[in-house]
Amino acid sequence: MAIEIRTAQSRDDIALCYAILAQLRPHLEEVAFVTTIKRLSESTGFKLAYLMDGDAKAVAGFRVSEWLHAGKYLEIEDFATNSTDRSKGYGRQLFNWLVAQARREGCSQLRLVSGVQRTDAHRFYARHGMVHEAQYFSLDL
Repeated sequence: MAIEIRTAQSRDDIALCYAILAQLRPHLEEVAFVTTIKRLSESTGFKLAYLMDGDAKAVAGFRVSEWLHAGKYLEIEDFATNSTDRSKGYGRQLFNWLVAQARREGCSQLRLVSGVQRTDAHRFYARHGMVHEAQYFSLDL
């Protein structure tokens, strides 16, 4: 079977992505996952892309938006490869698809927010040409 990258449209497509995203986001509840993704999609344009090679190997959550200072951009909010399938090129292929998707959407930039503790992921992003250009701050309420 050939490798294919798809965007999750149906409830079944979205459910396929749960096991991989739960590795990155362990607080996610399987029962609410599809409903949450559907709600995010409808309210903010959030999408899931997933790479299939027999079964799902990597997943990315993303949305297209626009800022005054930088124009239109595609932001990767979640990016995970199945833990048993890392270092096989799946992440690279999905990342390259996201870059192409950003171009198709007319974006001038690809953005990604990553937790400071994810040093392995940061090395992956740097190898793919991403630069650390800003600090991200938050306040729990």
